[in-house]
Amino acid sequence: MTRQLVVLSAGLSEPSSTRLLADQLADAVRAQVSARGEDVAVEVVELRELAHDLATATTSGGVPTPRLARAHDLVSASDGMIAVSPVFTASYSGLFKMFVDTLDPDAVNGMPVLVGATAGTPRHSLVLEHAMRPLFSHLRAVVVPTGVFAATEDFGDARLEERIQRAASELAAALVGGDRVAGFGPDLAARQRRSGTDLPEPPPFESLLRDHSGG
Repeated sequence: MTRQLVVLSAGLSEPSSTRLLADQLADAVRAQVSARGEDVAVEVVELRELAHDLATATTSGGVPTPRLARAHDLVSASDGMIAVSPVFTASYSGLFKMFVDTLDPDAVNGMPVLVGATAGTPRHSLVLEHAMRPLFSHLRAVVVPTGVFAATEDFGDARLEERIQRAASELAAALVGGDRVAGFGPDLAARQRRSGTDLPEPPPFESLLRDHSGG
């Protein structure tokens, strides 16, 4: 059976340390799932490429563009997620939050999620616990116990690789088994998710103005 894994990367530059960490996590999860006798298909969503779409959706009543709608569908249809953001002002980036804000409230119900973050200094390592983990818990995702933070100096360090492998093992176990890490199997979780793209078309803005003015 092939599991579906979506990777959210909120790096702003190309290349970026955020994408580097996201790729390392995805590779580790792929290897861990393979070791358990199953396959995983990995899809990466580069939020930087959706910046214009996110701004359009945010200023048009939440109606997603076709590209943003495809990203929403990809998220809601996946069995698990890796979400990695750079740290800005002691929290996840605005671009990352904009994407999460446009998701359907049920998009990640019961989904196992591995959170990661990057920054220039180790001082921001608690962003995983005070920002990333509560955000996905609020959305009723199941965040695996180990998050992965990487400061610039951590890349190439064996201790970062150890954290990556531990977190990947936890997410792989949740993807393959739907075990106690996930709480329940991915098939049940998927039935409870919505992408939000199946909502009826909103009325034209002109008609809303006409109704408001009594015309």
